[in-house]
Amino acid sequence: MSSGFGFGFGQGEGGDEPFDPSSFDLSKLDMNQLGEALQQFGAMLSSGGGGDDGPVSWETAERVARETLAAQGDPSPDAGDRARIADAVRLAEHWLDEHTAFPAITTEPEAWSRSEWLVATLPVWKRIIEPVAASVSSAMGTILPTDSPELPDGIPPELASMMGPLLGMAKRMGSMMFGLQVGQGLATLATEVLGAGDVGVPLVDDGPHANRAALLPLNVEAFGEGLGVPDDDVRLYLALREVAQQRLFAGVPWLRARLIGAVEEYARGVHVDQALIEEAMRDIDPQNPEALQEVLSSGVFEPTTTPEQEAALARLEILLALVEGWVDAVVAAAAGPRMPSADALRETVRRRRAIGGPAEKTFATLVGLEMRPRRLREAATLWEMAGSERGPDERDALWEHPDLLPTSDDLEHPAAFLSRSAVLDLGTIEAELGEDLDGDGTVGPVQS
Repeated sequence: MSSGFGFGFGQGEGGDEPFDPSSFDLSKLDMNQLGEALQQFGAMLSSGGGGDDGPVSWETAERVARETLAAQGDPSPDAGDRARIADAVRLAEHWLDEHTAFPAITTEPEAWSRSEWLVATLPVWKRIIEPVAASVSSAMGTILPTDSPELPDGIPPELASMMGPLLGMAKRMGSMMFGLQVGQGLATLATEVLGAGDVGVPLVDDGPHANRAALLPLNVEAFGEGLGVPDDDVRLYLALREVAQQRLFAGVPWLRARLIGAVEEYARGVHVDQALIEEAMRDIDPQNPEALQEVLSSGVFEPTTTPEQEAALARLEILLALVEGWVDAVVAAAAGPRMPSADALRETVRRRRAIGGPAEKTFATLVGLEMRPRRLREAATLWEMAGSERGPDERDALWEHPDLLPTSDDLEHPAAFLSRSAVLDLGTIEAELGEDLDGDGTVGPVQS
C-alpha cells in the first residue's frame, strides 16, 4: 500500500487507463469538461442555487456518475440475474458453515446494477473523501485573498485585487470541479467492482445494505471473460468471497469502524505546504496567465506525507492484509475440495488485487491511497496455518480484539505467532502444578 495524491494534483504520467489521475492537472484539463462545469455553474448562479457548501459538490458527483454509467449502458439486473446471485450466495453460505465460526448472514442477498452500487456506497465515500478535498481546497485558498484586509505574504497586490471579488465564486466553482472529478472516478470504479466489499474497505455503511452480500452481475460476467472457467463457478467463487467478508464484518463489531477510521485518519492528515505555494506565487506576473497555469501544474499542491500518516498507512496495510488474507484462506478451504477451478480463480483474484487495475488506481486518486493488500499471501498463509492447527473456532477467536491480531512481524514468522498466541489449557497447567486453579473440584483436564 502506498500514498497517492488525491484529486489529480500529482504529476501523473498519463496513459490509457479509463481514469487517468493526471486528467485533473490544470494544465491538461479537458476543455469540454470545463465548459460543461462552467455552464452548470452559471445555471446554478442564475437560478439562485447555492450548491453544496462543502469542498465537494456531491450533487454534481452523483449526477456525473449516474450520467456516465447510463451512457455506458447500465442495465438493471433482471429476475434471472437475481435468482442466480441468490442461488450462489445460498450455496456459498452452506459451504462456509464448516469453515468459519462466524454465523451466516441472515439478510437477503442482492444483485446490483452499477448505479445501485453507487447509491449504496455514496455515504461512505463522503466520509473518506471530504477530508482530502477540504485540505486541498484550503491550500488552494492560499493563493487568493482571505477575509482579512491584509493580503497573504508574498501575493502581488495586482493579482489579489483581480482575484479578490471572485473568492466566493472560486470556492463554489472548486467544489463543483471536485464533484466532477469524484463523479468520474466513482463511475469508473463502478464498472470494475464485483461486490459490496471488493475494494477491501467496507464501503457500505450501517444502513439498509450493511452486512448484505451483493454482487454486480454485469461486472461478474466481465471478470469471467477469457478465464476458461464456467460462469457458475466464477459466480459461486465470487459469492464465497463476498459472503466470507460480510460474515467477518458482521461477526467482528469493531472491524468496520477500525478500517474506515484508518482511512479517515490518513485523509485528515493530508497536508499541502502553503509556504511553498506562497514562494511559487511571489513573483507571478498577474498579466501572464501562462505563468499562473505553470505554477498550478508544477506540483506545489501535491500533499506531503507526514509521520502520522505513515503510521496510519502501516496500520491500515496490516489490517487490510489480515482481512483479505482471512477471506482468501477461508474461501480456499471451502472451495478447494469441491470446485476444480478454485485454485485458478484464487490466483486470478490474488493477481488482480496485487497488481491493481483501474479500480485500485481510481480509489488511489479519490482518496490518496492505493488500497492493495501487498502482504495478502503472507496473511493467508498465517490464517491457513491457524485453521489447520487449531480449527476454525480458535482461529476466528483471534478477531475478538485488535490486540490479539498478528502484527507485521508476525506475518514474517507465523509459526512463532501461533505458538505464542495459543489458547492456554488451564487443565494442563493444573495437572503440572497439582492444584485446582478454577475451583471446580478437579485437578487436570476435564474429561468429556
